Amino acid sequence: MKIKSTFVSIPEVDMTPMIDIVFQLITFFMVINNFDQNEADERITLPRDQLAMPPIAVRKDSFMLNFGYEIDARGSRIPNTPPYLFFGDEKATLDQVRPRLQQESQFYKTIGTNLEDVTVEIRADADVPAGMVQELIQICQEDTIQFQRFALKATQKVEP
Repeated sequence: MKIKSTFVSIPEVDMTPMIDIVFQLITFFMVINNFDQNEADERITLPRDQLAMPPIAVRKDSFMLNFGYEIDARGSRIPNTPPYLFFGDEKATLDQVRPRLQQESQFYKTIGTNLEDVTVEIRADADVPAGMVQELIQICQEDTIQFQRFALKATQKVEP
């Protein structure tokens, strides 16, 4: 009696559902990601404070000012340079920042937002003198700009 040999095929796994799940997970994590960090600037080292806490509610109308020092390719602060306000690739000193703040103010006025409801979030480097941060706040409060609400960012200091 002859036994016929049957060709045994290796079962193939359909990867389409797996790829769909991976893309859905990527999309999910992109949506829930905290995009507040996109406005953070790596040139700024926030001060540490025990009282620093994240905001309880998300601020609806706000914009961030990054106030710090230039760094070199190694990540070290460039000596003898003044602190700058960073707007992406652009930078401005305190004397040069008024036009940019006036543009922000005009933007909120144009879209019908009351300037009293706009929060200016200041991320100042730990080495920036407090007097310069106060001067920045005073510039924001000038008659041509008129911002009134401010929040200062810091990193929470955790005791060992």
